[in-house]
Amino acid sequence: MTQSKQERGNLLWRFSQKFQFAADKIIPDSMVFCLILTFIVFVAALIGTGTSPVDLCVYWFDGMWTQLSFAMQMSLMVVICAATANSKYVLHAVNRLASYIRTPGVAMCVLMIWGYFASFINWAFCTMSCTVFAIALAKRIKGIHFPMMIVAGYCTSCLGQTLSPTCAVYGLLATEDNLVYDFFGRTLSQAETVYNPANVAMFLTLAILTMILAVVTRPPVSAGISYAADDAALDKEAEWMKVDRSSPAGRMNGSRIIMWLIGIMGIVVIVHEFATKGFLGALSLNFIITFFLTINCFLYSTPTAFIGAHKDSMHLATEVMFQFPFYGGISGIMSSSGLASIVVSGLVSISNAQTLPMVGYLCAAVVNLFIPSQSGQFIVQGPLLLEAAQKVGADMITVINGFVYGDQVTNLIQPLYIIPALAMTGTKLKDVWGFMAFMCVFWLVFTVAGLMIFPAIF
Repeated sequence: MTQSKQERGNLLWRFSQKFQFAADKIIPDSMVFCLILTFIVFVAALIGTGTSPVDLCVYWFDGMWTQLSFAMQMSLMVVICAATANSKYVLHAVNRLASYIRTPGVAMCVLMIWGYFASFINWAFCTMSCTVFAIALAKRIKGIHFPMMIVAGYCTSCLGQTLSPTCAVYGLLATEDNLVYDFFGRTLSQAETVYNPANVAMFLTLAILTMILAVVTRPPVSAGISYAADDAALDKEAEWMKVDRSSPAGRMNGSRIIMWLIGIMGIVVIVHEFATKGFLGALSLNFIITFFLTINCFLYSTPTAFIGAHKDSMHLATEVMFQFPFYGGISGIMSSSGLASIVVSGLVSISNAQTLPMVGYLCAAVVNLFIPSQSGQFIVQGPLLLEAAQKVGADMITVINGFVYGDQVTNLIQPLYIIPALAMTGTKLKDVWGFMAFMCVFWLVFTVAGLMIFPAIF
């Protein structure tokens, strides 16, 4: 008997499942993925650059410890944001908002619209707030495919960086004495790099098409995967608030005044940062972490409850804590051995003024798999791409924008930055990787065409 569309999902869903085969059969857990990439880069550098195995091991070692600060920041963000998401007050507020949404399609649209706005503030804020929102929506609305919601929110985080004032490369180029200052003799304002008509048109077109694709890709009813976690955290929170206050130690452990005073200090810092640096200038990773930490001082208003909530979320940071140093090691091998420069130079050598933005885009996409840090990647690739742009007469702004899009597109198959969302929800990489790869292919096709078309129009 022939299955109906409701039983098989629509055409786009069935096409996306072609990528899921790789996720089910080939893609391992994210930690194994990271280790395999390490071996691939090691062998490639050994063969391609002639660097000795001992030196490659040293480059790997040196690179690992460049990511300690970032690993700690990301680990804290996962733990703190998870505690925020599991608070009874936040759950009540988000569930109230979710109660006005009735269908999976509308839920997807609302989630992605929020994600685009949140991504302009900060990619980390976008990723974590979309995850919190997706959890609430998946709990209330039947038929939602939860892994698709996680990927949709993550897509807005990645794409938002191409138009965000907090993008690392655009901020770097707007800073005095940046590493490509010699090519321009001046800084480049974000009005020139980010908000030029061609880039804005390309972002808006891709943002709308991505949302349409996410909404119209409809899985069969049987494929609906809801959020598996229960609300046990609410019961735990109630237990944490029960403190024996019969002794001075117990009264301090259960003191709301202590947490409120720390929270007030956090508010002072937040106001000061906004007042002195401006809204966008204040939005560093440390600020985002402090912002959520301050909120938690009031959500969990006693020291016992505060520690209990964060301790309960601590296990979620394990993968983040271990994987970021390993990616730092990969970056160390790529940059110190010269492998990254060889890859970039090889691709650039076959381009001309019209094709260089596209070639630079593809080059950035490839290198991003192994150096998943935009600023670190631009240090390696930026000068090489701009030097090539000078030689062939290509438009440097378009080349820069092509690099940024390339850096973001393979974040959809390079799992590093989605790990916090996966850890927070207990979702496996293989559950989301197929739909991520499906979106990646769509972005690749559209952006290659867009880099040729939009600059010519504008």
